[in-house]
Amino acid sequence: MVWALAVTETASYGVLYYSFAVFLVPMREELDASTAQLSGALTLSLALSGLGAVVVGRWLDRWGARWVMTTGSLLGGASVLAWSQAQDLVQLYLAFAGIGLASAAVLYEPAYAVINTWFHRDRPRALLTLTVVAGFASTIFLPTSQFLIDGVGWRPALVVLAAVVAACALPHALVLRRSPTDLGLLPDGRADGDPPPSAAASAAPDVDLSPFRGPGGAYRRPAVRWLTLAAALQMVANAAVAVFLVAYLLEGGAPAGLAAVAAGGLGALSVTGRVVLTVLAARVGIGHVTAAMVLGQAVGVAALFLLPQPAATVAFVLLFGVGFGVLNIARPALLGHFVPEPVFAAVSGQQALAVQLGRVVAPVAVGALITAVGYGAGFTAIAGCALAAAVLLVLSDRAAAASGGRA
Repeated sequence: MVWALAVTETASYGVLYYSFAVFLVPMREELDASTAQLSGALTLSLALSGLGAVVVGRWLDRWGARWVMTTGSLLGGASVLAWSQAQDLVQLYLAFAGIGLASAAVLYEPAYAVINTWFHRDRPRALLTLTVVAGFASTIFLPTSQFLIDGVGWRPALVVLAAVVAACALPHALVLRRSPTDLGLLPDGRADGDPPPSAAASAAPDVDLSPFRGPGGAYRRPAVRWLTLAAALQMVANAAVAVFLVAYLLEGGAPAGLAAVAAGGLGALSVTGRVVLTVLAARVGIGHVTAAMVLGQAVGVAALFLLPQPAATVAFVLLFGVGFGVLNIARPALLGHFVPEPVFAAVSGQQALAVQLGRVVAPVAVGALITAVGYGAGFTAIAGCALAAAVLLVLSDRAAAASGGRA
């Protein structure tokens, strides 16, 4: 099940999100639209994905991921097909509205819900497998998309990619199940007669959900509030760096080749960071390790200001890149300890909305700051977001410990 999700997440992220960058230039030429107008379609998709995650989360808690992910893959395929036929901006935006809704149903949030239901003891390892494999989505689908465009043109290329997304419906329908009991198992693949490997792996089945209902819900728990805010702030930092790093380095006199390698290195090191997090978390605790790695991102920005080139860029990429994807593992793993399983997907969907808001706001807010004051102020703000996220992660961990840990 984890490997089925890992493969389909790679395809879904690669087509529904990363491939847009490759199609931007040929679309701009044929649709006679500006980069800003075309990028607005992706922004719409991201916003609807965040909003849709809230609704999808509630569905997942009640019915499971099997049919919502199957339907989402089919909708994603149909929407990419509509993208391939768009003749103007209105049609393009309608296609990306469908892509946004499909993304809410097939990207990380429903996959997190599956792993939270199926794993207790082995949850970090399952999340590592999922996010490491899916972390190569851009590595696979950016050159693949360009190869297809060069060979058959951008519209036929999208038809091929639409088929790839739609094909993900098959493993979703055949492999995914609501809970381990559907296969006569307990979490972590244990049979009913097996003793639990540890007390932590066997959560009490009767949990009082009343504190998680009504206005405020799970956010009455400080641990959930701080974790959500930390995830949103770290996304602001990550998204802003992804957009502005190359321009900042070039303005500072760095060679163009170094700037390009630095941008690409962040993605590669994010995979390393996830592995390091999973190894260290078993010894130190995932909350504190995550906080330290996010704090390292702020230190990496400081290195850009304090060290000469190229040492500044090398230090930045190492420190910022290692923390780039850690919350993809840490957020669902920590949330699984903060809230009961029956409400996990709903709360995770609300967190996803906050994270997507950070992704959407970051380029605009930091871009405005850079325009008004300069790159130094923009990257200082990025460091501030990472530092605040690290502090909030520590507060979240302490709040959970003070309230007795697992919900």
